[in-house]
Amino acid sequence: MRLVVLLSLGILMILPAESFEPLTMTAIGFGIAGSAAYFRCKFTECCDDRSIPGNIGALRDSLDRTLFGQHIVKQHVVAALEAHFRSRSTSRKPLVISFHGQPGTGKNFVADQIAQALYLEGSKSGYVTKYLGQADFPNADFVQYYKQRISLEVRNQLGKCPRSLFIFDEVDKMPSGVFDTLASLADYNVFTDGTDNTKAIFIFLSNTAGKHIADHLGNLMKSGVLREETRLGDFEKLLKNAAYNLEGGLKQTALIESHVIDHFIPFLPMEQAHVVKCLEEEFWRWNMQPKKSAIAEILKNSISYDRKHNMFAISGCKTLEKKVAMVISDPYNPALT
Repeated sequence: MRLVVLLSLGILMILPAESFEPLTMTAIGFGIAGSAAYFRCKFTECCDDRSIPGNIGALRDSLDRTLFGQHIVKQHVVAALEAHFRSRSTSRKPLVISFHGQPGTGKNFVADQIAQALYLEGSKSGYVTKYLGQADFPNADFVQYYKQRISLEVRNQLGKCPRSLFIFDEVDKMPSGVFDTLASLADYNVFTDGTDNTKAIFIFLSNTAGKHIADHLGNLMKSGVLREETRLGDFEKLLKNAAYNLEGGLKQTALIESHVIDHFIPFLPMEQAHVVKCLEEEFWRWNMQPKKSAIAEILKNSISYDRKHNMFAISGCKTLEKKVAMVISDPYNPALT
C-alpha cells in the first residue's frame, strides 16, 4: 500500500495514498511547494514585497536629514520613485533617471540611499546591479562587446526579478555608444521571451555638465534668483543637450534620441553653508560634538572655491570624510580642545 506523508502545522500524518483523488494530490503537491517557497523567502532574499518594500517614505525622511543643498533632487527624485512604485501594476516602461553634477554634490550618496530604501538588503541586494565607469568599460575598441554584455546581463537580471535596479556610475568616463542597446531595454516594449522591463529602474550618474550647472546657477543667483527658487526646468534642457554632445557614455546615444530618459536631475554645486553641514554630519558619525574651531580649520585648509563665481566648493563634500577622520585621529590638534 502506497503511503502519503503530510507535514502540516508540525503534525506528521501518514495516510494511504488511495484516500486521495488525483486532483487532491496535485493540490497537495502545489501546497507543499508553495509553503517551501514561502518559508524560504522569509529568510532569504526573493523578488517579493518583503525583500523589495519600496519604502519611499524612509527615503524622503533620510534625504531630508542628510542631503544638503539639493532641493531639486529631493523634490523630483522622490516623486518619480513614488509614482513608479504606485503605478507598478500599470507602468508601461522602466523608470530611467540621469543624475548630473560636479563631484561631491551627492549623486552616489542619493543612489545608495535609493537602494537602501527600496531593497531590504540595500546596495548588497542581489537585485541591485552597479557598473563603474572605466573599471567595467575601459576600452573604447570593445564597445560592441560591452553593448552585448550589458544587454545580456540586464535581460538575465530582469528574468530573475523584474523589480531590479541598475546603477551606472561615472558615465562620463565610459566610451560613447556603450548604452545603445539599452535604448530598447528601457523603452516601451513587450519582449517575446516574456522578459518584463516595466518595473525596473535605471539610474545614470555623471559629472557631465557639472560646470554648466554651476555657471548657470551662479548667473541666476547674480541676477537675483535665490538658490532655493530654482526649478528643474531651469536646468533640464541644458543637461540633456550637454549629455548628448559632450564626451562620455551618453554622447549621441539612442537613449537620448529616443527620449527614453524620463528625468535629467541637476545636483547643484555646494556653497560653504552646505559644506559646513556635511562636516557637522561627519563629526556626528564619529559620535563627536562638532566644534566650530575644527570646522573652521578644515574650511580654511581644505576647501577651494570656483574662480568664476567664488562661491561654489570645487570638491563639494567629497573629501570631507577623510578630513574629519584625520582631525579626530590627532588628539593634540588644538582645534579639538
